[in-house]
Amino acid sequence: MAQDSELSAEDARDLERVIGTGKPQSVGSFRFWFADQRWEWSEEVAAMHGYVPGTVEPTTELLLKHKHPDDREQVATTIARSIERAEPFCSRHRIIDTAGEVHHVIVVGDYLVGGDETVVGSTGYYIDVTDTLAEHRQETLSDALPELYEARAVIEQAKGALMLVYGISADQAFRVLTWRSQETNTKLRTLAQQLVTEITALGGWSVELRTRFDHLLLTVHQRAAAD
Repeated sequence: MAQDSELSAEDARDLERVIGTGKPQSVGSFRFWFADQRWEWSEEVAAMHGYVPGTVEPTTELLLKHKHPDDREQVATTIARSIERAEPFCSRHRIIDTAGEVHHVIVVGDYLVGGDETVVGSTGYYIDVTDTLAEHRQETLSDALPELYEARAVIEQAKGALMLVYGISADQAFRVLTWRSQETNTKLRTLAQQLVTEITALGGWSVELRTRFDHLLLTVHQRAAAD
């Protein structure tokens, strides 16, 4: 495979099977309105928490109830800060579903803007990066797509940035990149290159920078050069 070639249809199917991007519970959307602390979950986010879609109305109280005890205070503080500062709800933490299973999730948030262009809440995605089959996925990836790791330095750089910002493994970072590539119909290499290019303009890793990075991740496809 040439260095600048893209995944074949067969490789793309193998990749989806290996990293689980096709699983409906892997990624789900949410919206959160600051004024009345009203939440809206997609079917996928409800399923992550163990609920049949449409059977539960999400609230901040319910949300915190499902957080891992060691992460609950952090998430509560993040929600309070989002409301106080009118900034997106962004976090990396663990949730416990109704069956008692632990899920590691990244919440990637952006601004929810009202009709008068004021910020009224946060909207974004839950990404389930629970690494239950990491060793198997890594072995399969190494067998099926070795060129992806050996030849595409820019993808490795983008993965490294995600690992640094979110504190996740290389495999989980690759899942996030692949999700954004498929979600936005942007070639993986193009997306990674644009992400790496724009990261150079960012400064230190403050909370505010984390918010800016989440916005960058959710919108970078709009500025990526068409291939």
